[in-house]
Order: sequence, then structure tokens, then C-alpha cells
Amino acid sequence: MQPRTGFRFFAFLVLAAFVAATSPRFTQARPPHALPHQTAAANAVNPANPKIRAITAFVNLDWRDYQREITDALKMLRRAQVTFQSRGYQVQTIRIATQPFPDYIQGMNTQQAVDFFKLVDGLAEQQKFAMDIGPAMLNANDPASQADILAEILANTKTLNGTVVVASDDGVRWGAIAAAARVMKKLETSTEHSQGNFRFAAIANVPPLSPFFPAAYHTGFGHQFAIALESANLVAAALKDAPDLASARQHLTDALANVAFDVERHAGRVDSETGWTYMGIDLSPAPSPAKDASIGVAIENLTKEPFGLSGTMTAAATITAAIKDVKVKQTGYTGLMLPVLEDARLAQRWSEGRISVDALLAYSAVCGTGLDTIPLPGGTTADQLSLIIADMASLSVKWHKPLSARLLPVVGKGWGETTEFDSPFLVNVTLQQFGQK
Repeated sequence: MQPRTGFRFFAFLVLAAFVAATSPRFTQARPPHALPHQTAAANAVNPANPKIRAITAFVNLDWRDYQREITDALKMLRRAQVTFQSRGYQVQTIRIATQPFPDYIQGMNTQQAVDFFKLVDGLAEQQKFAMDIGPAMLNANDPASQADILAEILANTKTLNGTVVVASDDGVRWGAIAAAARVMKKLETSTEHSQGNFRFAAIANVPPLSPFFPAAYHTGFGHQFAIALESANLVAAALKDAPDLASARQHLTDALANVAFDVERHAGRVDSETGWTYMGIDLSPAPSPAKDASIGVAIENLTKEPFGLSGTMTAAATITAAIKDVKVKQTGYTGLMLPVLEDARLAQRWSEGRISVDALLAYSAVCGTGLDTIPLPGGTTADQLSLIIADMASLSVKWHKPLSARLLPVVGKGWGETTEFDSPFLVNVTLQQFGQK
């Protein structure tokens, strides 16, 4: 991208920084209704309800007016947060996703783009929301240099997320795969504990309007929102002691439907009251590091065997079928998430050597969402990362499935060593060797 007039742009940055530092809209403490643990509504949380992982707003961002646009989105998100909390749901995060960021930084050079997104990142930290700036390469002819700019942006910020599209209806995009691998290597070496790759993914056939990060983006006019659940505990309860697969599928469909229709009703209220269009719910049952929120435990409840042994693929297919049977407005992946580093039981099975990259790809053929938070040694080369990404992309194209690869090579760590992540969202594991030399 060609630099625009330096004085004009940096005058904007100085003004924006001043406004962010002095405007009452942003200097005031976070509004009480945005703090779930301090509200009366939080006291009414129903433990039988799954948590709402995210309420995600889709915003068509203009860098010249980004503060007003984000303020408008936060007004809707916090109203939605209060609505759901007052109905017994715990809302974990509010999020904003944009159109692909190259669309709204045209004319900026790399440093100008980084400086702008530092301002956005600071605002996200201050106002306690998560931000996704969309794909660096959405179209087949997008230059790989845009992925390199994304790498610099993510390396210099703390809360922003982004992606590279490596496959779509036109097939596997080999240049985008190589660009995504370069982003991963950059974030491995330039972010603390190599955790920057938690905020980046190579995505394939993932449609717009997914509420889950880092895959979230949109391509339209925005002013929309979607909802994601953390429902692994609900899945575990529904599958426990099921007498057979048919019963397990029906139990899970019924349990998810009860929640999904309730969520849809409250989301419709937010839609009518705010003018923001509700686009649907992603029923993919996201887990968390908490022991009572493990999709690994849910699958073991069904198979009665450790995750990774025979029956795991059948369980994955059963859960996915149950999700798709729920007749609500769905968006995003609508499949099974198996994020190794976000699930205590999956992390345990990885450390035991029961799970491999190839096995997770095989499971993805009957569910979703691909290779999610996969720990790898720091010695993994860009070429090796490209091969892993290419396998995911090839599978996505073959079965026309939304899949992603969120790979976390850890600098300074080799096979058999234990990771040292310090994030509350990641479980430390022993790095395993599966066909990588």
C-alpha cells in the first residue's frame, strides 16, 4: 500500500489519542452494567444455563470515525448483556468484528496501520471488549503483503484478532497458506510465550458472521450481531448415561433446543429494541479450561473410553448431528470444537499421546472446526506449518466444510517439554511428536 500524506494521517493519530485520553465517553470507568460480577442481574444466573461465550457485533469500520462506531456498537452490546444476564445467563465477553481490515486502511503504510490499530487496541482494553479486524487475505488475488501487515499489527497489540483465508469455493490457495505460516512464525517469536497465535487462524470456507474468534468477520453493511455459547457442560450432562447413540443424539438435541430457542427469543428483543439485526447463534459447544466445561469429558461420557480411542469419531459425528438438528437460526461453524489448549481433558489426552494432528483432522471430516489451539515445538518450520495448514484446507475443500487451523508453535520448546503459557484461557501441555522430525 502507498503511504498517504504523512502530516494529515499523523495529525489524525495525535487527535485520536487525545480524544481517547480525555473524552468522558472513554475515560469514565466501565459502566456498572458491563461488569457481570457486580450487577444484580448476575445474582440471578441460572447454573443450568450454559454460559454465553460471546455477543459479537459486526461493524463496518471507518478509521476516520472508528470511536463513534465502536461506541454505538458497545451501547447495543451492553444492552444485550444486561438483557441476557437478567434472564439467568452469564455473558463472558462482548466482541466487535469488522470487515477485512485492508478495506479500511487503504493508503496507510505498515507503520501507520500499526499505529492506528494500537489506538483501537487501547480502546478495546479500556472498554473491556474483544476485537477482530477480519481477514488479511479474503480474496484469491489479495497480495500476501497484507498478511505480513497483519503479523505486525498482532505482534504490536494485545487484544486484536485476525485471519488469513486459505481456501474457499475456488479451491486451496497455496500462496495464502505460505503467508499464514509466516504470520504464525512471526507471532511465535515476537509475542510473550508465543501466545500471539491464540489470536490468529488460517481459515477455510468459514462464512461471514461467525461470532467465534478469531474467525469472525463480515462483508456487508454491518449493524448486525450473533451469539456464541460455551455449552460443553450442557453436552456432557446430556450424553451422560445415555443408553445408546440414538438416545444420546435426541437428548442433546432437546437440551440444545431448549437453550437455543430461549436465547433466540431474547436476541429478538435486543434486535427490536436497538435496531441491530440478529443473525443467529453458533451452537458449537465451546469448552473452557474449567474441569466442568470440557468437551473431552462429554465425549468420554458417551464412549466410556479415553478421548482418542475407538468411538471418538462416532461421538463427534453424533454431537454434530444433534447440533444441526436444532431448528433455530444458526450461523458460524455449527459444529464440534476440539481446542486442545482450551480444554483440560483434551490437554491431558494430548500430553498422554492419545491425540494427534492427523486424528483431529480425521474427526474434522465428520464435525468441525479443524485444528484448534494445537501446541507445536518452536522448531516447527514455516514449511511444516504450511503442510499442516494445507491438510486442513484440502479437507475443507473436499467436504465444503468451514474449518480453521490455529497452531501455536512455542519458541524455545521441543518435543517432550512442557509449555509455559500464562493465559487463563490456555492449559499447559507436554509437546508430543507425531510424524514431525
